[in-house]
Amino acid sequence: MNLKPQHPRLLVTGSTWQDLQAKRKHSPTLDRLLQKLESDGRTLLTAPPVEHHLIGRRLLHISREALKRIILWSFDYRLTGDKQFKERAEKEMLAVAAFPDWNPGHFLDVGEMTTALALGYDWLYDDLSPASRSVIRQAIVEKGLKPGLDPKAPLNWWYTQKMNWNQVCLAGLALGALAVVEDEPKLAGQILDQVRAYNPHGMKPYEPDGVYPEGPIYWGYGTTYQVILLAALESALGTDWNLGQSPGFMATADYPLEVTSPTGLLFNYSDGEAAGHLEPALFWFARQLQKPDVLYFQHQYLARYLADETLIGWENRFLPLLAIWSTNLEDPITPQRPVSWYKEGVNPLVVLRSSWSDPNGLFLATKGGSASACHGHMDAGSFVFDAEGIRWALDLDKQDYELIESKGVELWNAAQDGGRWSVFRLNNFSHNTLTINGQLHQVNGRAEIIRYSGDSDIPHAVVDLTSIFSEQAEKVVRGFKMLPNRQVLIQDELSGLQPNDLVRWAFVTEANVTAKGRHAILTQKGKTLQVALATSADGKFEVIPADPPKDEFNAPNPGISILVANLRVPLSGKLVIQVVLQPGEMPLADQPLPVTPCESWSAPLPTKTP
Repeated sequence: MNLKPQHPRLLVTGSTWQDLQAKRKHSPTLDRLLQKLESDGRTLLTAPPVEHHLIGRRLLHISREALKRIILWSFDYRLTGDKQFKERAEKEMLAVAAFPDWNPGHFLDVGEMTTALALGYDWLYDDLSPASRSVIRQAIVEKGLKPGLDPKAPLNWWYTQKMNWNQVCLAGLALGALAVVEDEPKLAGQILDQVRAYNPHGMKPYEPDGVYPEGPIYWGYGTTYQVILLAALESALGTDWNLGQSPGFMATADYPLEVTSPTGLLFNYSDGEAAGHLEPALFWFARQLQKPDVLYFQHQYLARYLADETLIGWENRFLPLLAIWSTNLEDPITPQRPVSWYKEGVNPLVVLRSSWSDPNGLFLATKGGSASACHGHMDAGSFVFDAEGIRWALDLDKQDYELIESKGVELWNAAQDGGRWSVFRLNNFSHNTLTINGQLHQVNGRAEIIRYSGDSDIPHAVVDLTSIFSEQAEKVVRGFKMLPNRQVLIQDELSGLQPNDLVRWAFVTEANVTAKGRHAILTQKGKTLQVALATSADGKFEVIPADPPKDEFNAPNPGISILVANLRVPLSGKLVIQVVLQPGEMPLADQPLPVTPCESWSAPLPTKTP
């Protein structure tokens, strides 16, 4: 083991702080960031130490608060030399070390707490008293490393999982081991060997193109810890064991940029949130790849954070790492890349946009995939749509897990009849997709992107939803096409249905909606979107509230409504639905569009060879 002998060895070197002081002289934005981090640290100094308090089965909120405080105070101390920061970080670490445990029954809590103490212990090592070092080190060993030592223990099921748990838990264990390795060489060596052997499971979701199946919010969680793991291995051992070269991992640097609309909102599929956040890990990618344009929206988020004195690190508990990993925080670089984007993966995605630089540009994002994916929803074929600086078609944010679990709902039972699908925000009834006869989507079905063209004249994509509707229809495809004059066409083609079956088309929105026959007018913040049902003469729009079932666990959705069209299937068993979206008040023609089958929109996607 080619271990760096002295501390600090995790993510930083002894000269990191001097380097930051030198860089801030030439970077006004970095200087403001460092001032803000110091101010945030001072604001938190009077907060009492965290206490061992579970919410439901989780200690996670305590682990994250401790991590935010410890890394911030440790960073501020090294940057300013003010002993108040060191003393407060030390007090926090001793308080956490005195906990009876770090809740190994929900090991994410252990992973984040071990990360917190490992970084504080390492960064403050030379200035901690011998007694404090001993107590903190013992806590890392007994409450962090030893509970996670056995990959076969029932509570350590995450070792082999292709999801964020693998990344968070193994990163925490690795940092803990690297922090105490000189005092616990055997234990640390065993932990590191297991991290090296099992972390490839957590890298699998990025294959083949970098799309993170759990959505952009969980991308921030899992990928931040993955980057921390790689960076810590490099700084402590001089190698990341080539984990960073795992298929799709470095390509994932493009993912957060591509799924962000001109409004700064995310395509929040799966258990996600629409609001974009600062992601320090992206600054690591930008530096590693020398691709500053991946930070285009991050510069906007950073400006918002620096301008708001009420924001005290809430954007991300790893904000000090943004400063450490940053290169140039000044003028953002407008992406010089195609405006449309398609990538494969567990949840394949397509993004169609009209511009990178126009804040009022069109943005439509859709997905294939399966509800059986980690944190998955019944959202295959669903989409979000932004125009004129407004999100018109939205995806409801995820609901608080504890609220659902506390009512006895088996949230993580994703079987076809599992409790997960009783949650309105997770099933197909709350998404901008199709529903046949009021039935749930098939959990084990998987929608594929079968056609795509990023051609700037008429970009489009086609999603094959057939297996999502197995036993309900023989064939279901959904196409999206950007037409001239800033119009968007959504075309659904269904066959093999039973006559008189009922197909629901849905568009979830927080706009004010007026529906009349086959037309609807949506207004929001002084802007307008027109929606027209261009085919199916017997179809019409109606507006219903996005109200979940009356029960104790489904959260209300105030101010949200659903524009729906319920269409009866004719005797042929075939149905074509065309809906046109048009921003602005320009008259929308009241006539059907020529029906060109989706299968003829472009050549099929090329077959990928193994």
